[in-house]
Amino acid sequence: MLTDIEIARLAKMKKIREIAEMLGITEDEFEPFGYYKAKLSESLYSRVSGNPDGKLILVTAINPTPAGEGKTTTSVGLAQGMAKIGKKAVLALREPSLGPVFGVKGGAAGGGYAQVVPMEDINLHFTGDMHAITSANNLLAALLDNSLQQGNPLGIDPRRVQLKRCLDMNDRALRNCVIGLGGKVDGTPRQDGFIITVASEVMAILCLSRDLEDLKKRLGNILAAYTYENKPVFARDLNAVGAMASLLKDAIKPNLVQTLENTPAIIHGGPFANIAHGCNSIRATRLAMKLGDYVITEAGFGSDLGAEKFFDIKCRAAGLAPDCVVIVATVRALKYNGGVLKSELAAPNLDALKKGTVNLQVHIENMKKFGVPVVAAINRFPADSDEEIEFIKNFCDTPVAVSEVFTKGGDGGTELARIVCKTIETEKSCFKPLYDLKLSLKEKLNIIAREIYRADGVNFTAAAEKAILETEALGFGELPVCVAKTQYSLSDEPTKLGKPENFTITVRDVKLSAGAGFVVALTGDIMTMPGLPKTPAASNIDVDNDGNISGLF
Repeated sequence: MLTDIEIARLAKMKKIREIAEMLGITEDEFEPFGYYKAKLSESLYSRVSGNPDGKLILVTAINPTPAGEGKTTTSVGLAQGMAKIGKKAVLALREPSLGPVFGVKGGAAGGGYAQVVPMEDINLHFTGDMHAITSANNLLAALLDNSLQQGNPLGIDPRRVQLKRCLDMNDRALRNCVIGLGGKVDGTPRQDGFIITVASEVMAILCLSRDLEDLKKRLGNILAAYTYENKPVFARDLNAVGAMASLLKDAIKPNLVQTLENTPAIIHGGPFANIAHGCNSIRATRLAMKLGDYVITEAGFGSDLGAEKFFDIKCRAAGLAPDCVVIVATVRALKYNGGVLKSELAAPNLDALKKGTVNLQVHIENMKKFGVPVVAAINRFPADSDEEIEFIKNFCDTPVAVSEVFTKGGDGGTELARIVCKTIETEKSCFKPLYDLKLSLKEKLNIIAREIYRADGVNFTAAAEKAILETEALGFGELPVCVAKTQYSLSDEPTKLGKPENFTITVRDVKLSAGAGFVVALTGDIMTMPGLPKTPAASNIDVDNDGNISGLF
């Protein structure tokens, strides 16, 4: 069996000019990055703004397990399947982060015969967006520390700096550190720390900005610190906005690539859903909707994280109303939720499947609360028995399709594509967010906990209580909330699989992301700077003298 990277290398890619032509994009509306990648210009965005919107399809999943769900693979395969049945489809995805690429996953561009290409480029430096975001974030941090060094004219309290530096790499040693050590010329000593770039507020801002003007306004609203008098200090107070925006002027442009079957794909932005809002950029999604009749996008991790934030944060900011939700599940993952060990998942086990399918049921029920039609996609593995597949089909009270895109590409996604199209045609979407923004931050968090996680309620630590009061006193109480939570469970404890009961969610702290336009609630032991596993994926990655990369998935 060929590996993902071997399959990607065999792909007959079209030059990016041909992919652009498929969407009616002229040569002066894209900026090539080599033969197979391009940045899409502002002039294109302006020209097509009056076009009617295509149908928007969100792909999400059950809670992730070590068995794998294949959400990105299904997204790519669905787009290819749409093309196979004669639909003008455009894929809109997030950019992979180098942290997971070199950490656990080894790549995030789909898999098998449902991938976006050039796979190596997309998984590594791509067009430099991640580096631009990292630089803009760290420029602000440098300006803040320089202000402290140069007499501290703003009266910043070094103990109350809110901004952290970032790095697009898993590096747990940088979570907590002390900076400014040495002599007087080396800065003001203070406690600091790094987060991964995809958790940076600058990343969220890039993904939620409508244009460069909106980007600059949001950058200026970043809460960087508090003064000794407990007054907020924003990025605009540090005169950082213009310089930060200059670093992001190209990064704000969406990237055009293609799938293995030459279906157009727009990839832009990459916040994680367990520690951030988990969606690609508004600009990429909006542009895709103006260029295609059907747009397939995804949100990170399970629907309790990515999809909820897609609906309650991104859709509000962009004025989007999705037409359909696809929830991806596998027989293997559901059996894992039913208590089967990873090493035994290949063996048929209907009892465990029945027990674990409650996790899928909760995700289906949750998505229907937003008023959007739901389709369940069973991502089939070779060892799955027909009996197990039929059980899931009969269990679900929503349309179900079997997806075999990993092994068959677009041909394996035609059943899913037809069912999604039929669902959109026959079931009207009546999208509505989960909560009213005028509710208090605590009320919003309680609604998410009860309705999505199925918790009995929320406990707030003293630190969280204080942060909430401070945030609301600053006038930011009517922002949506972005919960940072483990992706492995509906609860805030990763070991509680299936459908946990009789539990509460504990919010240990709250952080204001005024520029992004949401409030982050930190739960459990979730870390905004991940660590590497005992054997990182980086250990198996190499490049030969001809520049061919191996071990990348």
